Amino acid sequence: MRPPESSSRTEGRITIRVRYAECDPMGVAHHTAYPVWFEIGRTELLRARGMTYRDLEAEGVFLVVIDLSVRYKRPARYDDELTLITRIEQVSRVKIIHAYELLRGSELLATARTTLA
Repeated sequence: MRPPESSSRTEGRITIRVRYAECDPMGVAHHTAYPVWFEIGRTELLRARGMTYRDLEAEGVFLVVIDLSVRYKRPARYDDELTLITRIEQVSRVKIIHAYELLRGSELLATARTTLA
């Protein structure tokens, strides 16, 4: 995992290498790996903004995913180097909505949205 490449306050980019353990016997990344990657994107975006989940929890703020939607367009495969773009779409007192794009080069593999409350 590389650190965020974007200094934008509402968008972050990270590079992910698809690990063997995340794949089926044919070398295709399992659908359950994607939400884990999205969580990494959220965590690193928060870190780029100067905060961590640990900091939030120490202040009594606990965020849980209440909604997750993923659109799988093309498979990621073992050892692919992927770029995950994470954007903050909406923030209110009770929820945060993130949007994600997962790319292999310029090829869009998946899009997603999460709502945290």
